[in-house]
Amino acid sequence: MNDERVILLLEPDGALRAGLRRSLEGGGFRVREAAELGAGGLAREAGEGVALVVARDGAAGGRREVFAWASRFDPPPPVILTSPRPGIAEAVSAVREGACDYLALPAAPELLLSSVRRALPPVRPDAPQPAGPPPEGAKPFLTRDPRLLEVLKTARRVARSTATVLIRGESGTGKELLASFIHRHGLHPEEPYVAVNCAALPETLAESELFGHERGAFTGAVARKIGKFELAGRGTLVLDEIGEMPLPLQAKLLRALQERTIDRLGGTSPVPVAARLIAITHRDLGCAVAAGAFREDLYFRIQVVELVIPPLRERPADILLLADHFLARFGARHGRAALGFTEEALRVLTRHEWRGNVRELENRVERAVLLAEEGRICPEHLGMAEEAGRALSQPTPFSFRPGTTVSEMERQLILNTLRQVNHNRTRAAELLGISIRTLRNKLREYRAAGEEAGRVQAAHPG
Repeated sequence: MNDERVILLLEPDGALRAGLRRSLEGGGFRVREAAELGAGGLAREAGEGVALVVARDGAAGGRREVFAWASRFDPPPPVILTSPRPGIAEAVSAVREGACDYLALPAAPELLLSSVRRALPPVRPDAPQPAGPPPEGAKPFLTRDPRLLEVLKTARRVARSTATVLIRGESGTGKELLASFIHRHGLHPEEPYVAVNCAALPETLAESELFGHERGAFTGAVARKIGKFELAGRGTLVLDEIGEMPLPLQAKLLRALQERTIDRLGGTSPVPVAARLIAITHRDLGCAVAAGAFREDLYFRIQVVELVIPPLRERPADILLLADHFLARFGARHGRAALGFTEEALRVLTRHEWRGNVRELENRVERAVLLAEEGRICPEHLGMAEEAGRALSQPTPFSFRPGTTVSEMERQLILNTLRQVNHNRTRAAELLGISIRTLRNKLREYRAAGEEAGRVQAAHPG
């Protein structure tokens, strides 16, 4: 869906400006660009029809000149500020001064477009809004993890189809976030996004909730009820925790997906449906099929495209990125903008197992924002004082004694990284910044050296 509104792009770096322009135009927007406001400022005509401004923070004139320029119009366009070196304090102060968002450069296309769409008012203020609350995915999907970036790339590709998508991942990894990311980039983002938690549906009411019922279909059915499939229209129906769906309902869901029609309880004729289905689960559905708890035919039907979100403990590059993001958000929300993490708190955050994943990290950072004093977030504010104590009493896996040779340091780094990722060589190579071939050669060298040492020890015992 094209959005013909004009975005004014102010970026002094030509290469960055070109990348931002491509991202915005790829999202369907028209772009008007300039290196900066300049000493004299842009002419008023340049701002006519501009719906939003994306401007570099700290460029000539500064953010206040951007806000002053935007304020000359009625209504003034919202402003998104960008920076190649964003800091929490700068982000919070920018939002307080009037920016609607603050993005790091270079900005990932999906993050930029998500921010732009949230900042822009609806094209038609009187247009019908999606049923239910706004999707969780209205929040940006932040990541630097190579595997998760590949998942997002795949999600963008399949979003423009009607294929059913299965999203798997542990609780708290962001499965709902990915579902609404697909909806926003899909064929009909203006259509409703309807989410249903299958685990929370009473078995006696589940069929009525999904497919609806006619008046008089059962005791208490005093009026027709439209089910979630119909409410989603041409939009997206998300079935969260689909592995908890009762078997009888699974059969009816399979028919709905195959025939693209549903039967309301008490109805006399099938009703066509057009919603795209996204199924979410934290369970291994293959095991559920083997155990007889999930229909095999339905499993194959919803597994057209399967996206797996890795847990946070396997995404070390995301831990501090997300911690800073949550700190900025909660700092602004609770009026604690000057807060920052101590070095000890950062160490504990990176070493924690994160069994609750991103949700646990978010909750711990909000707790810390509320409890911290003197502008410093320490491990105890995060509820991690005991972990900090253990970390002090144990050597870090990546610490080295004075006199350790460079080759030995390299060996320890490689082997410890492999242990951290459960000996996944592809993942270890990504984290180490080397090719998988180089990693294999190094491991072959270490194995040969170990065998040689064993032979020497056997020849000269004691």
